[in-house]
Amino acid sequence: MKKRTLEKRVQVANDIMYYIYTHIDTNIDMQELSEDLKISRFHMHRVFKDIFSKNIYESIKSIRLQKASNLLLTNRYSTITQVANICGYSSQTSFLRVFKERFGMTPKEWRVGGYKSYSQQIIEQSPKAKKSTAKFDYIEPTIVKMPLIESYYIRHSGYNAQIKQTWQKLQTWAFSNNITEFKHIALFHDNPTITPLDECQYVACIAVDTKTKVKSDRLPKFNIADGIYAKFDLVAKQGDMLKFMQWVYHEWLPKSEYETTTKPPYVIYRKNNYLSYDNEFDISFYLSIKF
Repeated sequence: MKKRTLEKRVQVANDIMYYIYTHIDTNIDMQELSEDLKISRFHMHRVFKDIFSKNIYESIKSIRLQKASNLLLTNRYSTITQVANICGYSSQTSFLRVFKERFGMTPKEWRVGGYKSYSQQIIEQSPKAKKSTAKFDYIEPTIVKMPLIESYYIRHSGYNAQIKQTWQKLQTWAFSNNITEFKHIALFHDNPTITPLDECQYVACIAVDTKTKVKSDRLPKFNIADGIYAKFDLVAKQGDMLKFMQWVYHEWLPKSEYETTTKPPYVIYRKNNYLSYDNEFDISFYLSIKF
């Protein structure tokens, strides 16, 4: 496939994903979306599946259910019907059915404590996370307004040890282009504390200083969304990250009176554990919120 053709397909797939995130609480009309992108519905579906390894409908369902799983905990006074409507479900019956298919329990069971056992099953898929004894109650986030961040990236399917090779490729690309001023950023399209780890979409990114001219067009670009975020600073070891995210979503968030949005959370590294000899990281974790 020619490079220009591949770049166009990647851009189309990214545009579709952005549209899904920003319209997740509505009835997403595929015909309208294809007309906006000026491509056929068949081509739109094929490109998206090629880039993300899942079809558009699967992605919509996954994002809606991740949002619902959070709202059931943070919106304590909303009924299950209200949560279903917020997440784009016009029928409570269909919401109950797909929620139980995804999580193995009803929304009510999830809300009263089922989320803890489900999340723990995910944590135990990672031997390092399973051994982690880290505590995070001492962390006080700051609320910040973040700008849009343009970044070069490589997608990685699965939250696993092979992410290291993805970061090594990005580092090689940066060195090959004599780029010295940049930030490593990890974007989590899927919440790895409630999504089977082999199904997670992880995006390794490099944000380059705006004054730096990049000659290579080997890597695609996309924008990390601007907005209001809760910023958590953390220094820990590789196996602690899943436990930390579990704490953020299932302990800090429900107590905070904030609600998270569908914008994916991301990490800005000061020290990248995937590229360090001691597997330690120094990060700021950004969770999109609203009040």
